[in-house]
Amino acid sequence: ADLKTADAGELEATLAFEAGADLVTVMGAADDDTVRGAVAAGRKYGKEVVADMISVTEGRVARIREVAKLGVSFVEIHAGLDEQARPGYSIEALLADGREAGVAFSIAGGVKAATIGLVKEAGAAVAVVGGGIYNAPDPAAAARELRRLTA
Repeated sequence: ADLKTADAGELEATLAFEAGADLVTVMGAADDDTVRGAVAAGRKYGKEVVADMISVTEGRVARIREVAKLGVSFVEIHAGLDEQARPGYSIEALLADGREAGVAFSIAGGVKAATIGLVKEAGAAVAVVGGGIYNAPDPAAAARELRRLTA
């Protein structure tokens, strides 16, 4: 459940896990107690929590390491659509932060057929593809191509 919880981490994660979620997101910019609460609910239910780093741009590597120590399963280094629209945006900055942080991470924000090789090389555990599929002329073909490139 892509909750992007920013407060009441244990409560919101509990609701999602009880409704059948296997993994929930908590905002990486949230208070440490919010992250700890979501992680506690995950442990109680035998489920996982990911910290979504969307909007964390300053000190991102340090915050990635902090939330990893709080017990999340992995950290999603995520550039939202607004960040991706800025001049000079490149997925390489996200990947560099993931490599530098040295923790399990996923990438969201600019993943497509042309960049999936870089994502694999960087060691991302998960690649989240949005626009690379839904903006393609043939979304089904784009999804098949991404699957082929990651096999």
